[in-house]
Order: sequence, then structure tokens, then C-alpha cells
Amino acid sequence: MIVSQNINEIATLIQQGGVIAYPTEAVFGLGCDPRNLPAVQRLLDIKHRPAEKGLILIASDFEQLRPFLAQDLQASPEQIQPNNITWVFPADTTVSPLLRGSHTTLAVRVTKHPLVRELCDALNSPIVSTSANITGADPCHSTQSVLDQFKHHQLAPDAILDGPTGGQLNPTEIRDAISGKILRHS
Repeated sequence: MIVSQNINEIATLIQQGGVIAYPTEAVFGLGCDPRNLPAVQRLLDIKHRPAEKGLILIASDFEQLRPFLAQDLQASPEQIQPNNITWVFPADTTVSPLLRGSHTTLAVRVTKHPLVRELCDALNSPIVSTSANITGADPCHSTQSVLDQFKHHQLAPDAILDGPTGGQLNPTEIRDAISGKILRHS
């Protein structure tokens, strides 16, 4: 696994189909290009995550997320601002079940994390986000914990974007974008 603080190096790896680990608001995440379905499948394989559950997309700007969401949606100012809330919107009909799972919706967030914002800006794209851990294991809170968790596994991320998490103690709150109902508390 490559460990790097170089945003451009990590962005290039993602553009080439790589899967990375990176710091988010609370824990390290696993990510890749959401348009590269073989990379998404590899991410699911690394994590041992059933595709039916779906994934989150995070971006530096809500406009990066729009191609993945229903074309007629009207997002509120709160939903398009960087925050620690993940919103579940109706997905565009073209979004792969590898991303949305068995749902007709897709979870998205405009992240506040500065490194992830910089990475999404470099890509001009959202990235997939799911906790960096093998399903059932504790989420990783540091570069070292990612290295430790994946060192003996045949499947592992290609690289780690080295940096601190945002210091949030719990995963982001998840809300339904239409009703505002809280689906997961932070």
C-alpha cells in the first residue's frame, strides 16, 4: 500500500481505477471513482460488503453529485452546503446497483473535510465513501490502523491518503432528503 499526502498522486491513482483509504469527518473511508464499476466492485470485495447495502458518495460541491441524483430534484440550501449530514436522495435511473444497493435512492454528502474536498476538487468528481474496515471489524481511525487491518489480507486498498480525520466521534447523521427524517443519528 502506498501512503501519501500528495493529493495529485492519489487523484491519479483513483483515475486509473484504484481504491484508496482516506480520512473523513470521523473515521477513515474506502473510496474510488463511482463511475468505474470494476473499482466499485473491488472496493466491495476489499471490505467484504454486500452490494445490496449501497454506498455513500461524497463531494466538495453538490454539483459533482447531481449526475447521480434524480434529474428533477430540488435540494435545499442545507443539503448543498458542506456539513456533517449525509442525505438520501432519489437516485438517477442510470445509477448502478453497485452504488445504490437494492434501493432507488443514493446517499450523498458535501464533505467538510479539507483533504477530501481538495481530492474531489482535483478529480472534479465525487468519490465513493464507506468506512475503511473489513465488514464486522472496527472502523479505522488512522493511517496506521488501516495498515494494521489490511496488512494480512489478500485484498487491500492501493493507497492511503495520509492525514487526520475531522475529529468527529461518531459517523455522520443520515437523513432522508425528502422527508427530513433521521435514518441514523450521529
